[in-house]
Amino acid sequence: MPETSPIRPTNEEARGLARTLLGEAKFAAIGVVDPATQLPMVSRIAAGTDQGIPITLISELSHHTKALRNNPQCSLLVGEPGDKGDPLTHPRLTLQATAAFVARDTDEHDTLRTLWLNHQPKAKLYIDFTDFSFVRFEPTMAYLNGGFGKAFVLTADDLAPR
Repeated sequence: MPETSPIRPTNEEARGLARTLLGEAKFAAIGVVDPATQLPMVSRIAAGTDQGIPITLISELSHHTKALRNNPQCSLLVGEPGDKGDPLTHPRLTLQATAAFVARDTDEHDTLRTLWLNHQPKAKLYIDFTDFSFVRFEPTMAYLNGGFGKAFVLTADDLAPR
């Protein structure tokens, strides 16, 4: 008997849920490849978006920054379990992405700085430290688990704001 795929056809509801998960995320888990061991490593980062593209502000002192500078291919996980119910039934989105660091002395950096402080106001304590950089995560594809029995594969275009 042929195996039935658990992946549903991508629809507007799935696209909307994915964009909502990205837009509401204050933090994310990031998966990178450790340059010393070439093994996967996961860390937590602060998260936001700029026109639907995930962004973060990270320090050069962090291990995941060193890993991203060595290999910009990464993965992000957004979507947190609610207070009640089985955590695995709550929606979550896994992105495959390429990290791009934003130079400090640019208009883009200044725009992201303003946006970031509106989203993460406590960052005003360290946002101007010279070891902090903004990073954009250009999605290549995403996997949405919208809850039990609601799995979707999305493209970068599916995540773009409408």
